Amino acid sequence: MHGMINRAIQRFVTDTYGAERWTCVASAAELGFTDFEAMLVYDAALTQRVLDAVCGDLEKPCEEVLEDIGTYLVSHPNAEALRRLLRFGGVDFVEFLHSLDDLPDRARLAVPDLDLPELDLYEHSPNRFALTVRGSPDGFGHVMMGVLRTLADDYGALVLLDHRGERNGQEMIDITLIEAGFAEGRDFDLGARAG
Repeated sequence: MHGMINRAIQRFVTDTYGAERWTCVASAAELGFTDFEAMLVYDAALTQRVLDAVCGDLEKPCEEVLEDIGTYLVSHPNAEALRRLLRFGGVDFVEFLHSLDDLPDRARLAVPDLDLPELDLYEHSPNRFALTVRGSPDGFGHVMMGVLRTLADDYGALVLLDHRGERNGQEMIDITLIEAGFAEGRDFDLGARAG
């Protein structure tokens, strides 16, 4: 598993619950170290041990923790770069949804050896969509639930999301757009601000 994924889990725990909590998780997962290196590759079993330790420590189901990680990745100030990358996908939530097919390729432009699952969007009607998530890491659909929920708020859209589970190596998320302009979205500028 790419170190950036492991590092994201570490930063989620540290930024949300504190460094002491992360130390406990690292110990419970029997890592033998406390900091993941973002550019190294780790055994996938190690990542699963860390997730199991996080879930045990927080006393939450894995699906909920993964969704919380997805929310963290696009809402926490320490992850602003990822939010910006995703917001380049469109001027509104529907355009953003249509850009998801290209997300793994865009991620590889930034980090060539980062393999994200394949994402395929199907439009059933102007307000009903289905997103399939294929490939590892397992449970990435739940991470996408957090990302989608947070970015819908970011765009000011009101949506209903339903993770329909995993079947034949793919996860399916139903997306219903209730209202595209439900609330005022967060500001977003194409240019990064200095200082």
